[in-house]
Amino acid sequence: MRAPSPPRVAWPVMCLRWSAQAFLHWRYPAAAVRPLVPDSLTVETFDGTAWVSLVPFLMEGVRLPGTPALPWLSRFPEINLRTYVRDERGRDGIWLLSLDAARLPAVLAGRACYRLPFHWSRMSLRGDGARCRYRCRRRWPGPGARCDAEVEVGPRLEESERDGLPDFLTARYRLFTVVAGGLAAAEVEHPPLPLRHARLVALEQDLLQAAGLPAPDHAPLLHACPDVPVRVGRWRR
Repeated sequence: MRAPSPPRVAWPVMCLRWSAQAFLHWRYPAAAVRPLVPDSLTVETFDGTAWVSLVPFLMEGVRLPGTPALPWLSRFPEINLRTYVRDERGRDGIWLLSLDAARLPAVLAGRACYRLPFHWSRMSLRGDGARCRYRCRRRWPGPGARCDAEVEVGPRLEESERDGLPDFLTARYRLFTVVAGGLAAAEVEHPPLPLRHARLVALEQDLLQAAGLPAPDHAPLLHACPDVPVRVGRWRR
């Protein structure tokens, strides 16, 4: 596949940076993912299987347009668990199975305004650029799922490696949700991710199982990304 071009979000509702991203991708049968996605969306597959990705990262400079970033509230770790979908108009995007964040105000705002399955969690991110350690203990709502991951960041992907699966998994510029019983989408503007190879040093998690998936039975495919600026658009029915 050829990576789509990033959209232009003229009137963002939120501006931020994603930093120290790690992407842990697992293959799943489409039938295992299908019950977790609305009927109005199709589960996208690559080479005959669906994919689910666990993405820990640092949110930085989170702010509303035209306002300054507040020091404590604008910087915190987050982990999202996602799969890949297409709507009835043929537009591809992401369906979020869960999001864990370390700031309760961000969790409440995400659940109320964006109708996304946020969880308030005790989280940390430590690293030196070459190795990152992510920790998550879920507080509310739901049982205390967790994720402990350590990732070693490698060299940048060559341009010849960008086509196909890496872009299927990371060149995504649209979120889907359900608002008042109907499907809604929001565009997310950011430059193409400067992906790097990555190696998994350690992983203990049950966020996938908490979302309703079987525990993975194979090692994940990994990517990493240092940081990118992001502009999030509003929901459109």
